[in-house]
Amino acid sequence: MMKAAPWWATALFALSLAANLWFAGVPDWRWIPAGFAAWYLADLLSGLTHMYMDYRPCTSGIGLDRVFHYEGSRESEEYIALRDAVWAKISPFERLVYDFKNHHPRPEALGRRPFLVQIGSTIIFAALPASILLNLICLARAVPGWLIAGMVVLIVGGTLAQYFHGTLHRDDNPWIVHAMRKAGLLMTPQAHALHHATLRRDFATNTGWSNALVNAIFHFATRRKWLDETGLEPR
Repeated sequence: MMKAAPWWATALFALSLAANLWFAGVPDWRWIPAGFAAWYLADLLSGLTHMYMDYRPCTSGIGLDRVFHYEGSRESEEYIALRDAVWAKISPFERLVYDFKNHHPRPEALGRRPFLVQIGSTIIFAALPASILLNLICLARAVPGWLIAGMVVLIVGGTLAQYFHGTLHRDDNPWIVHAMRKAGLLMTPQAHALHHATLRRDFATNTGWSNALVNAIFHFATRRKWLDETGLEPR
């Protein structure tokens, strides 16, 4: 189960991002193309991550398949005891891998999760380390403001990837999400439905701009047998 990042990690991440914006200095026209390029890269990373997590096999023989295919209430004491017993045998990263697979038969569950829960794992595993690394680079040497701005957009886009994914599975979204969809800066639920229909295409969840490239990578990886459909469900 996904969890919110500790409060101190979230606060440190916000401070680190603010410091990076301070290092970026006064905005100029170069921030605009840098921002669009970074927004594309964030979408590409969302697609590649989604593809890998969907197809990476879970640890077998420990009961993850019983948790995945449990037919009773997922709020029952029996299910919670089973889940917790299995969770104790795997790492937080493997729980995240399982969560991607669990999303396919139960897509609405992601949309019901709180904002900080949706972005918690990303902050811990990727966004906070990346932002602090950028802080250190900026302290060590002069970095062009447009490049720092682009990196901040990339980090923010990556951090919000699961939140954006969740908005594709619910109707009650903030006005800014609807506005960004109309502007083409976020993908629509109809576009994302193509992924759930096959699980073999359109893995990106931010804008969908990179799906053509991600699809080509997916087909290459499956032809090389690097990805196999047996990884789609715990076994």
